[in-house]
Amino acid sequence: MTGRPNDPNSAATRWRLVLGKYARPRLDPPLAGERARIDAALDRLYSQEYAGRGGRNDGRMKPGPGSLDPSALTVPQWLDEVRTLFPQQTCEQITRDAVQRYQMTEILRDTKTLEALTPSPELLGAVLALKGQVGGRLLGAMRRLVARVVEDLKKRIMQDVLTAFAGRIDRSRSSSLRVAKNFDARRTIRRNLKNFDAQRRRIIVDDPRFFARVKRHLPWDVILCVDQSGSMAQSVIHSAVLAGILTGLPAVRIRLVVFDTSVVDLTDRASDPVEVLMSVQLGGGTNIGQAVEYCETIVAQPRRTIFALVTDFGEGADPRVLIGAVRRLQEAGVKQLGLAALDANAKPFYDREMAERLAAEGMEIAALTPGRFAEWLAKVMGGR
Repeated sequence: MTGRPNDPNSAATRWRLVLGKYARPRLDPPLAGERARIDAALDRLYSQEYAGRGGRNDGRMKPGPGSLDPSALTVPQWLDEVRTLFPQQTCEQITRDAVQRYQMTEILRDTKTLEALTPSPELLGAVLALKGQVGGRLLGAMRRLVARVVEDLKKRIMQDVLTAFAGRIDRSRSSSLRVAKNFDARRTIRRNLKNFDAQRRRIIVDDPRFFARVKRHLPWDVILCVDQSGSMAQSVIHSAVLAGILTGLPAVRIRLVVFDTSVVDLTDRASDPVEVLMSVQLGGGTNIGQAVEYCETIVAQPRRTIFALVTDFGEGADPRVLIGAVRRLQEAGVKQLGLAALDANAKPFYDREMAERLAAEGMEIAALTPGRFAEWLAKVMGGR
């Protein structure tokens, strides 16, 4: 291959960096100086890709210079190397891949890296899994990242929720809100026929009429019961944000419950998604039946209650307890929805057999985005 050794613009150098250690037996001479450090820093992270696909060192591969093997270089040292060797945008991409693609969550213990990363729900999932192990300045940085992700998600979800719950047109009466979308052409014509100008053959409109738009008053209790096991991280995040939005709707009372093998009622914090997310503890076992039994105790008006269970249905306890609780709620007239996913993608991985058993008891089963979930709520509450 042509190109001067270690010329940063040569094809040979670029191919060495792309192929990493697999280029070493073929593309001699080896990289040196800063290029060798770049190669080693990238290998430290992206060599995991080959391991995940069954790649192995069969003994014929020559070791390259300046190896950054995990035993020889700590994660903080590797982070410093990445910051030194790469421009900011590339550094962000590498650290993002480290957390989200390769679960290298140790780097989230570095305050500087944590504050520099572009916030996202995926990144937040890793942060929430780690937050119980840190304190001080790092915990403060994590809280700030949580707040940034929450604010971004609220902006994305809010409009969908408001649209779902927007008032329907009431064509039985007029409105003083004079905007084009409310214009009532028929009523306006009837009201102004007396002003017909025969010479110009047109109606002179001096009294336009408009439809009234009325808000739904929804005397409903919504119990959002969320599985906080590690596999449900994205659903936990979106549930917290959605609960915060729903608390602002009139005549809707939100109850927010999270669970693993224990049950925690976070209703008093439901209006503040940041506080909710700083309170959850991702991971651990799953006792869904115990959580549903608790929710039974807080049902005040069954026929005006919606129970939304957000879980992967991987019951770790006796399934008869869960099935019995769902059956009793159904018999009482509670509207029930089991959500295998409540996030932006709505692509679930769940126990289908358990979901089918609950569906047989009357629970609707779905995987929805927050916007679609809001539409379902509005449909049930509106009796449509």
